[in-house]
Amino acid sequence: MKRYLPVLLLAALVVAVQLLLTALKAEFLLTQLTMSAYYTLVTLGLCLLMGYAGQVSLGHAGFFAIGGYTTAVLSTVGAGSLAFAPWLSLPAAVAVTAVVAFVIGVPVLRLRGHYLAMATLAFGFIVSRVILGTAVFGQADGISDIPAVRLFAGLVLSGKRVLRVQNYYIAWTLVTVGLLFAVNLIGSRVGRALRAIHGNEEAAAAMGINVARYKLAVFVLSAVYAAVGGACIAHFNAGIGPGEAGVMKSVRYLALVAAGGMGSPWGTVAVSATLTFLSLRGVFGLYDDAVFGALLVAVMLFAPEGLFGLVPGLRRRRGGAR
Repeated sequence: MKRYLPVLLLAALVVAVQLLLTALKAEFLLTQLTMSAYYTLVTLGLCLLMGYAGQVSLGHAGFFAIGGYTTAVLSTVGAGSLAFAPWLSLPAAVAVTAVVAFVIGVPVLRLRGHYLAMATLAFGFIVSRVILGTAVFGQADGISDIPAVRLFAGLVLSGKRVLRVQNYYIAWTLVTVGLLFAVNLIGSRVGRALRAIHGNEEAAAAMGINVARYKLAVFVLSAVYAAVGGACIAHFNAGIGPGEAGVMKSVRYLALVAAGGMGSPWGTVAVSATLTFLSLRGVFGLYDDAVFGALLVAVMLFAPEGLFGLVPGLRRRRGGAR
């Protein structure tokens, strides 16, 4: 039960926040909280990649954009006869992103350290340039009028005002499931193998661990997390723009993972959801990118364990788990 306590706390907090905002007549805040959940999915996948496999990625905004743009194109192209049904375009977008991550990961994950960071950064640049230069992706205008997705039991993935509450729960259910999967993965044999790879790849290989396979698998998994977030937010906002593939988006995700604690999924979720919500509310104003850049520098200098690592009790707990 200790392993699942963060998941249970998250589920309880999600319900409590919705009830509180409804009581305060502030349900409009659920829109930004919903979007925060989809961005948090990216950081959660990146936490697994960096905190446990020890692989740095500066291109996850590219995977987020691939997921969003793929479902946008598939559900809007043509006059309707050629378009996918929205509920089919979502899994198709995730599958396309997984394939791209696999193709990219095979050569890129042979690199280490700053070479790997530079390679993933280059991938992010490529995705951004392709989006801006391709007519089917709307170039600088992006894609609009993306249809809503009808799910099961009458649920609809849409940003309409009357659907705020159910979309809030849809988004945070995805985050809760993602956190539950991450917690189970970390506590499994696969998680132990990833920690061994993070510690020393040569020693892990000498113990019989297939280093290349595990690194590639977690890289694809982290890309899938990003794709789910990108595809869902595209339908929620009924549009997507090239800014989602920007390099500063990748830096932001990296800063959020570092601030939450690279080996702490629950810390990543907490910090990512909070700071992303504040950013979406315009709290940082024109200094938005500067704030996240400064956060990354400050965390690396003064709190390498993450912001929660500054609390002595939490620092010991995380150190033991790692």
